[in-house]
Amino acid sequence: MTILDPLAAPLFADVAGDIDVSFEFFPPKTEKMEETLWESIETLSPLGPRFVSVTYGAGGSTRERTHNTVARIARETGIPAAAHLTCVEATKEEIDQVAQEYWEAGVRHIVALRGDPPRAGEKYSTHPGGYENAADLVAGLRKLHPFEISVAAYPECHPDSPNPSADIENLKRKMDAGATRAITQFFFEPETFFRFRDDAAKAGIDAEIVPGIMPVMNFASVQRMSAMCGTDVPAWMGRLFEGLDAHPAARQLVAATLAAELSRKLYAGGVRQFHFYTLNRAELSYAICHLLGVRPKVGAEVVAA
Repeated sequence: MTILDPLAAPLFADVAGDIDVSFEFFPPKTEKMEETLWESIETLSPLGPRFVSVTYGAGGSTRERTHNTVARIARETGIPAAAHLTCVEATKEEIDQVAQEYWEAGVRHIVALRGDPPRAGEKYSTHPGGYENAADLVAGLRKLHPFEISVAAYPECHPDSPNPSADIENLKRKMDAGATRAITQFFFEPETFFRFRDDAAKAGIDAEIVPGIMPVMNFASVQRMSAMCGTDVPAWMGRLFEGLDAHPAARQLVAATLAAELSRKLYAGGVRQFHFYTLNRAELSYAICHLLGVRPKVGAEVVAA
């Protein structure tokens, strides 16, 4: 049995706030969801995120809503906005046109992704005349404009990769094509990230690898998402959320505690950049940032909802 020091300093007592944070949102489908999104942006913007990103639906299904959301962030706030862009169901010319529209809207940061098949259960295939994969998309974007480009990384291996080595090689191709940084899929144990970071370094990847943090608001939903993307859900996590279905406030406290502890351990391992998957809700991400020492920046713009 591990004996903990009851007189040790609190876990977050010495966190200096010397970190960079970014937040991910998805484009709203309804007027109510739009209100929630902008309330969240209003809440998180004083923390001075280095960027916020907006996701892109399978097959470009949210293309217009993604563009409108990103363009509004770029137009109405002082926060750098990053737009997700995928290779799915579009030719190179069509994707280049979307990227050009982003540039004209003042967006200078693209999250370049291969994307998922438009229909669940299908195997991914390159669209005729389209970009073959994320590395190809990065190279194409580099020819258009000097975009800042983030790409995805998978600490537990992408489901379509034959093995972790091949997955790392694919990440290196994306970085060599001109990507600025990699943002990881969510994970739940710090050693998962540290092991991946070490493997990437051994492969010659020296660019920034940012851990993606997913506060668990609905355990059943996270189990489904994890199964789709190959993320391991530890048994202890299930035990901690057990019995909380009818207690949303308690569930939020547990979720914030677990995500904050993960972030604290990553910080102790030298991580100074964090990307939060907000699911368009600000409270958990704000609380975790607060525990990590992040405070509203003096003079930070407060967004009008």
